[in-house]
Parts: sequence; C-alpha cells; structure tokens
Amino acid sequence: MRVLRKVFLWLIIAPLVIVLLIQMYFFLQIWWWVDHNPGSTSFMRRQLSVLQEKNPNANLKHQWVSYQRISNNLKRAIIASEDSNFSGHPGVDWEALQKAYEKNTRKGKVIAGGSTITQQLAKNLFLTGERSYLRKAQEFVITYMLEFWMDKERIFEIYLNVAEWGTGVFGAEAAARHYFGVSAAQLSSGQGARLAVMLPNPRFFEKRPGSGYLARRTSLILRRMGSADLP
Repeated sequence: MRVLRKVFLWLIIAPLVIVLLIQMYFFLQIWWWVDHNPGSTSFMRRQLSVLQEKNPNANLKHQWVSYQRISNNLKRAIIASEDSNFSGHPGVDWEALQKAYEKNTRKGKVIAGGSTITQQLAKNLFLTGERSYLRKAQEFVITYMLEFWMDKERIFEIYLNVAEWGTGVFGAEAAARHYFGVSAAQLSSGQGARLAVMLPNPRFFEKRPGSGYLARRTSLILRRMGSADLP
C-alpha cells in the first residue's frame, strides 16, 4: 500500500512539476527578450519546416528593424484594426472578449476573436494555431508574463517584427518590401492599412490581392487610424 501511495503521489506531482518548469522557461525567456531580440518564433519555425518539406533550401523573409524604423502609419493601422485599446488594457481586453463571444453566438460561428496584440504575440512566440481551452489558458499566462516584463512599446516592437504577413514573410520590413518594394519606414497610410487588414489571414489575402473585403476593410481602417494611440 505504501508503494502504491508513492506511485499515486508521483503521478500527481510529476505533471505539476513539468507544468511549473515550462512556465519558468517562458518567464525567463521573456525576461531575456526585454533587451534581446527573438531570433525566431514558434510560428516562424513551423512555417519554415513546412516550406522546407517542399524545398530543402527554402528560407523565410525576415529582417528585424527597430521600433523607430517602422512607419507610424503601420503602427496606427494595426492598433485601429487589431486592438484599439492596446495602450490601456493589461494584456487581455475582457470587454472585447465578451463582445466577440456575443457576436460569435449571434452568428453561430467564430467571426471575431477579441485577442489583443499582446495575446497574439504570446501565441506567435510560443504556441500553435490550434483551438483548445488548454492552449487559450496558456496564452493568457504568457500574455500576463509579457506585460509584467515589458512596456507596451517593446511588446509592440516585437509584434511588428515577428507577425506573419504571407507565405514565409514575417515582420514589417519583409512585408513592406514583399508587397510594396519599400522599407517599413516608408509605408504610406494606405499601405499600412492594407497590411494591417491582412494580419488575421495573411496567406489568404496574399493570394487574393483584389479581394473586395480587403479593399473595404482597408478604407475603414484608414478612417480610424487618426484616433489610434501609439505606445
């Protein structure tokens, strides 16, 4: 019986220890990134693996640039499109999540996410695109870790440099050159708005540049950009 109790206790404790070690890894990794730039992310590594299955020599388009070398047009457009309360919330915008839930319930399908820029960064850095309550819970934990260690400008700087903008295209600099042949610093308001609208589904819009939705949404974001607060 004593042996069985020990085995039972170990079966309970071991998973908890593993979970705590994983959280400690995330916590320390985020601390390191306060003043060191991530070389890659979970999303980047996954897409590179997929691309190299077809072409072993495939590489990602990605170039890190500082926050100051990214056009304010793109920054304002992303905040207007993805997270209008970015500078004000603590990482998770519970009001936006509630509105998204109510909207999805009315429509009977998922048409709104409610994820903040910090949540999107948490997912891109460490997680996968799968939908599950466990993954969402982990996303919340990492989100608050990011907000604990970093100010909003640093969170946004990393986000702008690792966001996916097409097949093998990551970060604002690569996106600006891939779609418009200019640097991220030179993006116009229209170009910034268009890139912002692509973010939720970049590979889809990359193949459909003439999408009516893309054009309509871009016009809407252009009108909203003036009220976007930058960190």
